[in-house]
Amino acid sequence: MWNHSGSKNGPFNLYSYYVGYNPPTSVNHYSKYPRIHNKAFLSPFTYIVGDVTIGSNTYVGPFVSIRADEGTPFYIGSNSNLQDGVILHGLKNRYMEKDHNNYSIYIGNKVSCAHGSLIHGPSRIDDDVFVGFKAIVYNALIGEGSFISSGAVVTNGVVVQPNRFVPPGASIDTQEKADRLSPVPQTEEEFAKEVQRVNQEFPAAYSIFFGKNKCTCGLAC
Repeated sequence: MWNHSGSKNGPFNLYSYYVGYNPPTSVNHYSKYPRIHNKAFLSPFTYIVGDVTIGSNTYVGPFVSIRADEGTPFYIGSNSNLQDGVILHGLKNRYMEKDHNNYSIYIGNKVSCAHGSLIHGPSRIDDDVFVGFKAIVYNALIGEGSFISSGAVVTNGVVVQPNRFVPPGASIDTQEKADRLSPVPQTEEEFAKEVQRVNQEFPAAYSIFFGKNKCTCGLAC
């Protein structure tokens, strides 16, 4: 009999991720361990270090890097999804404010960060935002319900008002450009909602598929 790896010898599967303390440095003196809700799901090969909070029913895809070793803290709300290859990192001592708290990166509830997108702090992404494939958000505030299309860049301290549409490949690097953005088209709004619907099923489904009995190292036992 051949197993699924194409070899006579195991294993069939390796469910492994890394979650740990950030190293103490001159930039970040104190090591902190991530706080991850037990109903969130971390895919294989996820990397998470430092002062990171992840809420309930949030899906973190394969090869996601959430590295709070310079800019810190990071917050990711409930029912959000960080898809394959998403990167989160931040600059030291640069913050966005949310509810009177300072964050290097704040990501709200029901936010979708599509494959290969980069969120670099200081950044704040409010609820129900869609960040498209390989899009970049850096030093920006993205208002609730906005849609950032594939390959777009939003940066330079701009504030994108709620329910605004950033076109594919656009560079929104001045407030004047941000203020001229149109409302989200109905087709894109429906697409973002469908992405949310599908991804909200993943945490519970994958938890059953992989099994919940895992060591702290991330290996299934």
